[in-house]
Amino acid sequence: MSRLTGLFTQLQDAGRAALVPFMTAGDPSLTATVPLMHALAAAGADAIELGMPFSDPMADGPSIQRASERALARGVKLRMVLGWVREFRMTNRHTPIILMGYLNPVEAMGVISFAEAAAAAGVDGVILVDLTPEEGRGEATLLQQRGIDPIFLLAPTSGPERVARVRSMGSGFVYYVSLRGITGATSADWVEVLQRVRDLRRQLGLPVAVGFGIRDAATVARVAAEADAVVVGSALVEQLAECATDQEAIQVATRFVQALAEAVRTTERVCA
Repeated sequence: MSRLTGLFTQLQDAGRAALVPFMTAGDPSLTATVPLMHALAAAGADAIELGMPFSDPMADGPSIQRASERALARGVKLRMVLGWVREFRMTNRHTPIILMGYLNPVEAMGVISFAEAAAAAGVDGVILVDLTPEEGRGEATLLQQRGIDPIFLLAPTSGPERVARVRSMGSGFVYYVSLRGITGATSADWVEVLQRVRDLRRQLGLPVAVGFGIRDAATVARVAAEADAVVVGSALVEQLAECATDQEAIQVATRFVQALAEAVRTTERVCA
């Protein structure tokens, strides 16, 4: 059983959703990355999304795009990101790590080489925003053969054919983009979003995580009542960008994630 499957089975028994914060590898500093990952886990993160910096992120809003630019300016490469995961795994064997990014750096490394290196490092899932299920069966198979869950995105505009493809190819969970826009936006219609989440949970047979536009504990609690996981990215990245030292970044991340974790753990589930 994969770490992601085990996590969602455990949380279903506990009657709550997972909290999944996002951070960009290499931001706010190279030396902060692994300590921040440990701090997120200690503060109550059930899994961590680690952003693979890329120069042309089509789905990321200004906050995460700037974080990627800062990381790239510091010389962050994909193999460095995998090295940080490997270092994290030296003392944390239980918290799932999901890499999130874009296909270009993976193709530059070679998909097979990436899949093998990610598996060796201890990566549990991979989200490639621009890898569609219509074109990604080969990549998904290569990842699954190495014990890594290929995680696909669905959006408010995704039709039945896209949902069916994701159901047949994806594993771990499905990432539902809550709005028609980029990360960091705040215009989601949560009544509509959560109705779609209920529908997708019935159709997919996979856990459904909701991301984009979730910035505070109140929204986390609202989403956690219906979704299997709640992803918070831009709000954390923005706070980390203001930190002058690694220690300050760890303190800021800890306070922020503790509040979100409390919201998840005290939310009564509406769905089974």
